[in-house]
Amino acid sequence: MAIQSRIAPLTALAAGAAVFAIAALAAGVERSDLSATDQARVLAVTAPTGDFSSAEPFETNAAGAATSHLTPDRDAFSQPFPNLDFADEEQFRLGNALFRKLWVSSPASTLASDGLGPLFNARGCQSCHLKDGRGHPPAGPDDSRVSMFLRLSVPPRTDAEREALADRVLQRIPESTYGGQLQDLGVPGVPGEGRMEISYEPEPVTLGDGTVVTLRKPTYSISDPGYGPFADDVLVSPRIAPQMIGLGLIEQVHPADILRRVDPDDEDEDGISGRPSLVRDPGGGAPILGLFGWKASMPTIRAQSAGAFAGDIGISTPDVPLHWGDCTVGQALCRDAPTGVQAHLGDTEAPSPVLDLVTFYSQTLAVPARRDVDDPDVLRGKELFYETGCIGCHTPKYVTRRDAPHPTHRFQLIWPYSDFLLHDMGEGLADNRPVGDASGVEWRTAPLWGIGLTETVSGHTNFLHDGRARNLLEAVLWHGGEAQAARDSVVEMDRADREALLRFLESL
Repeated sequence: MAIQSRIAPLTALAAGAAVFAIAALAAGVERSDLSATDQARVLAVTAPTGDFSSAEPFETNAAGAATSHLTPDRDAFSQPFPNLDFADEEQFRLGNALFRKLWVSSPASTLASDGLGPLFNARGCQSCHLKDGRGHPPAGPDDSRVSMFLRLSVPPRTDAEREALADRVLQRIPESTYGGQLQDLGVPGVPGEGRMEISYEPEPVTLGDGTVVTLRKPTYSISDPGYGPFADDVLVSPRIAPQMIGLGLIEQVHPADILRRVDPDDEDEDGISGRPSLVRDPGGGAPILGLFGWKASMPTIRAQSAGAFAGDIGISTPDVPLHWGDCTVGQALCRDAPTGVQAHLGDTEAPSPVLDLVTFYSQTLAVPARRDVDDPDVLRGKELFYETGCIGCHTPKYVTRRDAPHPTHRFQLIWPYSDFLLHDMGEGLADNRPVGDASGVEWRTAPLWGIGLTETVSGHTNFLHDGRARNLLEAVLWHGGEAQAARDSVVEMDRADREALLRFLESL
């Protein structure tokens, strides 16, 4: 079939993500955690540089004191913050073990590892985020699809559904039979929901120096639907698993530093109109800033983790206590299958200690140090990155909250290269599937730190939300909408400048 592309209290560490009312969003942009003197210092140190003759102070330390200076290898994204104390490193190691854990179907002879599915996309967190890196689309019909899946939804059909979306009670309306995402795997006796199929059309782009780059434009479909036909108006959007580094530091960027860049009406006339994504706080229901996910639909790492446990693996947690995961009432075999709940461990398949440890692990994964920051080609590429306007969305640096709950996150100068806002990226990248505040053409600016180590860690160079770009140049050439002018500047560059720009990106 052809498809249109278009909870419980937070842990102390996760609670550091800023919670604020809608009125506060419209208020000033001063940071509540800083004195006036420190506010001036932060604004000065995070201002974009105009000197490209040498590296900036501390530029090598991409994550401040949470930067890993180990020689980068396949484990470059799997290192703990070097500033963790002994007790916290123990928690990190335990969280790592749970992140790598493979769940099994119920009932099972093993203790505390059953409850998988019954429908699922992966058996564990590490299955999608292999080596804590990014996923990739299947290289062919026989390649694994485990690190990529399809989101599903339908347009609102009733006033009640439209009101729920407007009030942010819901971010999207699930497909009535297949739920919120396509789960291609099932435990014994429960058929998978179908198989994601991808076809590509070549799309040539001629650069200013005559070089022809052939992009690949994907089309998605679902074969072998396991539970009857999909809704005629089903909306489908692909997702690859993102890399995991630096998430805890992103969580501690003060909302004021993000909101001061909001410009929905492009009042400064630079062609860039970033918008915040507001979602409901899982702990209390107030609107808070969405920071995580391709469309900034998740407010905290804990919420992201609980959602992935339920949606990707089919494991219930105290925050999302759905023992059957994303199974709908139209999937009786899934709903009737045995669960992995064990009364002596709690009333969910992954009780609070499991979710706490996985959250802590995800919050304390170090960012590798920058490389070659003083190389002349890298410095020239950095200058071009600034000149072409890339920093209009890929904001280079921030200083994290002084009042972050965990001391390792406090007052760190970090270089994620993202404004964490939603931007219109043009029809070429549009999935035409709204999620919360994000329209069908909008995406959150992806952080760039660590991007140059993708091949080292993940063994590929696939980028963007669906991995269609096979290298960094292709990723740039897919940019449109608010990024069109910057993309066109890259197209017109001579070869030496273009290669310098790519060298800069590879140094991140």
